[in-house]
Amino acid sequence: MSERPLNAEAVAERLRVSRETLSRLAAYVDLLGQWNPRINLVSAASLADVWRRHILDSGQLMAHLPVSARVLVDLGSGAGLPGLVLAIMGIPEVHLIESDQRKAAFLREAARVSAVKATVHAARIETVAPFPADVVTSRALAPLGKLLGWAAPFLAPEGICLFLKGADWQDELTAAKQKWIMQTQDIASESDPTGRILRVEAVHRAPGRGA
Repeated sequence: MSERPLNAEAVAERLRVSRETLSRLAAYVDLLGQWNPRINLVSAASLADVWRRHILDSGQLMAHLPVSARVLVDLGSGAGLPGLVLAIMGIPEVHLIESDQRKAAFLREAARVSAVKATVHAARIETVAPFPADVVTSRALAPLGKLLGWAAPFLAPEGICLFLKGADWQDELTAAKQKWIMQTQDIASESDPTGRILRVEAVHRAPGRGA
């Protein structure tokens, strides 16, 4: 990105978080920097603008959550983006699903140092027994159609998906509509001018369409 990197205070102002929450986010950012050389949680280049590229990118979802949202499932959590950031920002019950055992270990330690409760499921998404979630999130994991296949079993009747997507989001949406019936809204990203937040609800597989 050509923009000047954002610092912690600038991102905290944009996300309207308290000093206590900012301190917890900073603890997470510090740990991310320590672990990243060992297990490649995020691209090394992105750490030069970590507060924009990872904290603002993830934290912006908070403004698009239903007020009543309590249970959140984050698919393919990796470094905890966006799920752990949203836990730090106050979502009461967050489940982080990550099959890579080293990344799962990072997520447990990150939850500890940032003083939040988050359940880490160190398993493949399809092997986790579904339970009702108000929100399902994901970032840079898979095309939309595949994400919906993983997300649908977890969605409560009024549940929504919030997926952080890049420049190819329209192509993904077009392809997904071949197999899925859904209501969608695309929202401009605050962190990436080419990105979008896809808000998806009322998700059903199209008649006669398999996985």
